[in-house]
Amino acid sequence: MTTKPELLTSAASLEEMERLIEAGADAFVIGESRYGLRLAGEFDAAMIAEAVKLAHPRGVRIYAALNNLMDNVTVGTLPDYIRSLHDAGVDALVFGDPAVLMAARSAAPGMALHWNAEMTSTNYETANYWGRRGAVRVVLARELNMDQVLEAKAHTSLAVQVQVHGLTNIYHSKRPLVHSYLEHQNESDTKPQKAESNSGQPRYRENERYLIEVERPDEQFPIYEDDNGTHIMSSDDLCMIENLQELMEVGIDSLKIEGLLKSIEYNETVVRAYRAVIDAYCADPEGYTFQEQWLDAIKELQNPARELSYGFFYKEQVY
Repeated sequence: MTTKPELLTSAASLEEMERLIEAGADAFVIGESRYGLRLAGEFDAAMIAEAVKLAHPRGVRIYAALNNLMDNVTVGTLPDYIRSLHDAGVDALVFGDPAVLMAARSAAPGMALHWNAEMTSTNYETANYWGRRGAVRVVLARELNMDQVLEAKAHTSLAVQVQVHGLTNIYHSKRPLVHSYLEHQNESDTKPQKAESNSGQPRYRENERYLIEVERPDEQFPIYEDDNGTHIMSSDDLCMIENLQELMEVGIDSLKIEGLLKSIEYNETVVRAYRAVIDAYCADPEGYTFQEQWLDAIKELQNPARELSYGFFYKEQVY
């Protein structure tokens, strides 16, 4: 039997987390917007502690997102915040800024660190650099193709995480571009509307606002604004479920499903489908055959305006 990779995802609420655990999720990345970017829901320190209590008895891991762009004021709060996460039993911190690493060293020595520098985590030498400074996992950039992913895995002792499903971020600005645009248009509602999740936490609707390029009028790029600025997302959804075995064959350690801007029902279906693929392959790698029903379940709930794609996995090098 092949060692199973971790099936990692996000959650907008404790209710969604419980449903995704039942669907087969092994781990979650959660956090609060002061410290983390593009979170599916807002989890303050107390809610993160509740998430740990929900997850750990079921063998599920909780990672706290501290991958935001840290300013001087926020940096000063890191030691106490990280200490509270450690005391709550959080399994790892996801960081990009060295300030988080240094604060963790003093406030929670020995706490696991996952290096996630968004689009700049593109080579194994930089990953190994952070590994020598305490990171135990590298979150590879979504712009890498399959050959680059496999090469990175072959040249690092760190655990390797890749995204395999969901939308991806293609642009971020700290400026409130949506707010400014609506004010320019003299709209009475100058704040992007939010849909409420079942926990009462704000969750943006997938198709609420989007950009369209003149050259590609059929593609819609979701755009939303939160406390961290403006985010423009991909016009399609990454979907590697048909080719997941290529990543499992080489021992990729963590497979991430991005649940941002999706309904609980959609995320539950996706997690269940990927869980089925992982379990089937790892039980019998040589006899594994992909079952179309796994993909069909996702297609039934897929927004028809958003194609399922392989992202950059089978494209030429873009760097």
